[in-house]
Amino acid sequence: MLGRFRMFCLIIGFLAAWPGMAQDVEFTGSARQSVTVGETFTLTYTVNAQGVNFKGPNLGNFNVLSGPNTSTTSSIRTVNGRTTMSMSYTFTYYLQAGKEGSFELGPASVTVDRKTYQSNALTIKVVRGQGGRQGNSPGVYQGNNQGSNQGTVQTGANDVYVKAFADNSNPIQGEGIIVTYKIFTKVPIQQITINKISAFPGFWSQSLTKENEKFNQYNQTIDGQQYVVAEIRKIALFPLKAGKLVIDPLEVECIAQLKRQSKSRTGDPFFDDFFNDPFFHNSMASVEKSLKSNPLVINVKPLPTEDEPADFSGAVGTFTFATNLDKASTKTNDPITLKCIVTGQGNIQLIDKMNVTFPPDFDTYDPKVTSDIKTTSSGISGSQTFEYLLIPRKPGKFSIKPIAFSYFDLNKKKYVTLTSPAFNIDVEKGTGDNSTVVYSGTAKEDIKYIGSDIRFIRNQQFVLSKVGSVFFGSVIFYALLIVPFILFIFLMIFWKKHAAKRNDVVLMKNRKATKVAKKRLKKANDAMKANKEADFYEEISQALWGYLSDKFSIPLADLSIDSVSESLTNKGVSEEIIEQFKATLMNIEFARFAPGEKSLKMEKLYNEALDIITKNERQLR
Repeated sequence: MLGRFRMFCLIIGFLAAWPGMAQDVEFTGSARQSVTVGETFTLTYTVNAQGVNFKGPNLGNFNVLSGPNTSTTSSIRTVNGRTTMSMSYTFTYYLQAGKEGSFELGPASVTVDRKTYQSNALTIKVVRGQGGRQGNSPGVYQGNNQGSNQGTVQTGANDVYVKAFADNSNPIQGEGIIVTYKIFTKVPIQQITINKISAFPGFWSQSLTKENEKFNQYNQTIDGQQYVVAEIRKIALFPLKAGKLVIDPLEVECIAQLKRQSKSRTGDPFFDDFFNDPFFHNSMASVEKSLKSNPLVINVKPLPTEDEPADFSGAVGTFTFATNLDKASTKTNDPITLKCIVTGQGNIQLIDKMNVTFPPDFDTYDPKVTSDIKTTSSGISGSQTFEYLLIPRKPGKFSIKPIAFSYFDLNKKKYVTLTSPAFNIDVEKGTGDNSTVVYSGTAKEDIKYIGSDIRFIRNQQFVLSKVGSVFFGSVIFYALLIVPFILFIFLMIFWKKHAAKRNDVVLMKNRKATKVAKKRLKKANDAMKANKEADFYEEISQALWGYLSDKFSIPLADLSIDSVSESLTNKGVSEEIIEQFKATLMNIEFARFAPGEKSLKMEKLYNEALDIITKNERQLR
């Protein structure tokens, strides 16, 4: 206890005498002379006095991850019974080499006792592959100040990195693959933020990572190094076309906690043990790391054309098919419900229609499609239900032909066609007015029988004509003969033009683009009110992308931010609206992972989507 007290007294005496000690100011910069592309390294400037107003060199050729970080180091040295003390200030940058070349860093400056000092210039050579050390091994930077060991900062190019993995890089068109993004780290990290989500041109995508879900984390040994691995994003992708498809990198930012140590050597074991205590000299440096995953190349093989069924519409996976008719006998004008249910695993959400042929005497309507989709870490499965409403208008015996559903079976590697049984329907004539007639008004003249031209006998007064007045051969007679032919000609011309427009798929999609988009937005609004977040993002994303595809005749497989921007520019859309479109599309993807109030976030995105579609329609008129 007495020894410790004497030591503190000695330190106080040295500190009191310190201002009077004369010393030569030395200001030096140091860094490794050779590094590899992508490697993280330190640039350190040290002054052996109290320095202020530090100004570093131009670091435009490097990525500045952190800095300048200021630290102070003191040391006590005893030689032949004489004890001296020194103090130094250190300014540290954490840099990352971005490109090859030889780069010169000019002198830094610092002010000591109102006098400005400049450091030495440095030259750093950036090479590809191997530099001054192996790129995969951790680097240790060691500062140097008058022979004393100033400190070490542990860092390395592969301390933290992100890598993308695809479970199948050679799928068949329509076959689902899973892309997983993993972060590998040897140091503590925090605040993982996804800055740029990978684009998936040529794919239909579905996120398998739920919002606010805890990352799947485990340990893994790579090249003898122990890493903590976390899966930060998982996506199910279904290729919409064959060929070579490239998935862009994912960009991530995080804060890495790097250990920094500083040890002083005095030559006296007692002083060394005291001043090298971890309480005084160990610290953690927070370094911002910008990470980018590797791009993925997916070689998509085309579906075989041999034995391809005529009704094949692109379903790929493993499915079952079931049908159900709610009743086999009914009366005219009584509705019947036919359900077609596809269940299984694969690109089930891309199945959008059934090939059903109904009797001509039935009124039919577009089916109601209900999706029950389950997403897990292993992929997508569920069911699609197509519900048809049928109304028989005439009595008799009718038949619905067998319904075929064809898909490509990934297990069997061939096309499979599943067929329902034929449905026989016995329709009896309805009894009573409610089953045999349709009322379009309240007067009896407005009542008409379905499938006939019978009307009520007119009960108005007769119109009398003069004797000798003959209608046959009059001008009105011939006019009435000619008018039907003229009307028939105009009707044929109108019908042909209408049929030509309906056969023009591009034109019809263009005309219906806004209507379809508003239906999607209505569904998104309903999901938002019900707080169904996954359904909301699905509907609002399909509303915008589907609108752009239909409005500008861009296939879904070719949709991207660039193609949308080019199409809007060609249509004369203002740059302001184009940028708003692009921002809205990016906001929808970012919103799934961004923190904040869910309801406010969904309402903001819904208003943005509705606003940009409305503005675009006004400008295209």
